[in-house]
Amino acid sequence: MAESRSALEILRAPDDWSPPPSAVIALVGDEPFLAGELLRLIRGHLVPDEADRSWAWREFDGDSIEDPRDIFDEAATVPMFAGATRVAVVRSADPFVTKCRSTLETLGAAPRGLRGLVILDVKTFPATTRLAKALAAQNAVIDLAVPSKIDLAVWVRHWARARHGCVLEAATAQRLLERLNNELGQIDQAVQRLAGAQGKGGKAIPPEAIDDMVGSAQERSAWGMVDAAAAGNAPEALSALADLLANGENPIALFAQAATSLRRLAAAARLLGLPPGAGRPGSFDEALKSAGVAAWPKALAQARESLQQLGGRRARQLPQRLADLDRSLKGDASRGLRARLALERLICMMARQTPGIDVPAGRPGSPAAAKGGSGPGTGNRTGNTGNGTRRTPT
Repeated sequence: MAESRSALEILRAPDDWSPPPSAVIALVGDEPFLAGELLRLIRGHLVPDEADRSWAWREFDGDSIEDPRDIFDEAATVPMFAGATRVAVVRSADPFVTKCRSTLETLGAAPRGLRGLVILDVKTFPATTRLAKALAAQNAVIDLAVPSKIDLAVWVRHWARARHGCVLEAATAQRLLERLNNELGQIDQAVQRLAGAQGKGGKAIPPEAIDDMVGSAQERSAWGMVDAAAAGNAPEALSALADLLANGENPIALFAQAATSLRRLAAAARLLGLPPGAGRPGSFDEALKSAGVAAWPKALAQARESLQQLGGRRARQLPQRLADLDRSLKGDASRGLRARLALERLICMMARQTPGIDVPAGRPGSPAAAKGGSGPGTGNRTGNTGNGTRRTPT
C-alpha cells in the first residue's frame, strides 16, 4: 500500500491533524469503526455547521453507482454563499476506483483549491499505481489497519479518557481486547457502557467490571465454557458447550474463543520448559505474562491454575491439537454432531487429572516440581493422560 498516515495515530491526537489539501482522500482498509471516526473528523473540519451537512456532505455506495459523473459533479459544485466544502464519500469504492481511475488520477495530482473533495473508502490500494503515488505525495492516504508496533491497550486507555471521560486500569484495557478480539467498534461501545455505569469522576475501572458488562449472555457463557475447559472442569465445560450449540452458536466461533486463551497457556508452558539460562522465566506468573495473559491478579491466578492442572506435556500439545481441530471444523466436522464431538474431544483432553495428585505450586525446577508432579516443567508421570487411559507411575 502507498505510504500513509495511520488512522489510530490521527485519532490519538485529532486536534493536531487537518485534512490534506488534495481533491481526493483514500481511507484504506477493512476497519469500519476507524473509517467512521475518520469521516466524522473530516466532516467536522470541512462541514462544521450541521445545517450545511444535508447538502454539502453526500455518501454513495460504490457498488450501485450508475453514472460516475454524479460523484464528480457533486464534489465540483461550488457553493454560492456558504463556506462549507462539498464532500462526496464513496463507500466500498474499489469498483468505482477501477472504473474511474484516469479521472481520479487527474484530480489527485492537483490541490483541491475551490473544488470539493472525493473520499474513497477502499479495501485495497496498491502503492504501485499512479493514483496511490499522487495521493501519497499529498499525505492523502490514511491506513485503517492497526500497526503492529502500536500498543493497542495503551491506545484504548487514551481513547476511553479522551472520548468517554473514563479511566481504565491497564489490565482492564487488556481484558477488553482479549474478550472482544480487538474489535474496536465493540470495544468503543463497551467503554461507553462502562463509563455510563460508573459516572463522571469515578475511580479507574477495574478488570472485574468487564466480565459483568461486556458481551451478550451468549458470549459470557462461551467465555465461561473456555475457562472451565482450561481449568479441567470437563462436566461444566461440556454442559456449557451443549447449551451454546443448542442456542445456535457457531462451532467455529466457539473454537476461536477457546484458541486465544489456550495458545497463551501453550506459550507459557514452552517458556517454562526451556533449559536454565536459555530464557526460562523464574516463575509461573512471569511465563504467563510473557505469553500474553493479562497482568491482573484474577487473570493470573486463573491461568496459573489451568497451566498447573494441564501440566507441561498436555499444554505443549495444545497448538497441534488446535491446528487439527481447526482443519476438522473447516472440513468434515463443520456442522452438527461431528462439530460437537470435535469440540468435546478437546475439552476431554484437558480434563482434570485424578484427584489426590499433588500439583507443585513453586517455580520451575523447585523441589516440589522435581518430585514427579504435573507442573509445566514436568512430564505428568502419573494420572490420566486425557484420553481415558491410565499411565503407570515411573
